[in-house]
Amino acid sequence: MTNEQHNEAAEAVEEQISEEQQQAAEETFAEDVSTDSRYAGLEKQAEEAQQRYLRAQADFDNFRRRTTKEKEELAQYASMKLITQLLPVVDNFDRAMAAASANGDFESLAKGVEMIFRQLEQTLTGEGLKAMNVVGEPFNPEFHQAIMQVESDEHEEGIIVEEVQKGYMLKDKVLRPAMVKVSG
Repeated sequence: MTNEQHNEAAEAVEEQISEEQQQAAEETFAEDVSTDSRYAGLEKQAEEAQQRYLRAQADFDNFRRRTTKEKEELAQYASMKLITQLLPVVDNFDRAMAAASANGDFESLAKGVEMIFRQLEQTLTGEGLKAMNVVGEPFNPEFHQAIMQVESDEHEEGIIVEEVQKGYMLKDKVLRPAMVKVSG
């Protein structure tokens, strides 16, 4: 082989190597670009997820503050309805006292107070309050408070003989237990 042929062959090999290197470089560049675009896409998704998380956290904080405020207002004004219903009773007591002091008729005052008491009972019953009927019932510490034990020929042991102070239920809960005397 001549020098010239040898040089041509070397140039052809160099060209082939150069083309292969260029092709490899292009592939690497394409991979880098592809990797970069995937990386950029993932970075964008992560940023969007972070923003959604922050918005959800802020929404939750606002919700929690709003419900706390609503609970406080509800607790503050919970008795408003009942008080509104009791105002006519208070007005009637005012009228009864004014009428009694004006003419001194105590029989009319007693009738008026009785009527007002019935009005008050109706209002409280409408809200779920009811008095316990306990005389003759077996003693139950969940509903009754025994203040004394007495001997009784009429009742067997553990039966309520006398009610000293009325007990009240509010719907299905004991509001105040009845104070009672129990047979011994």
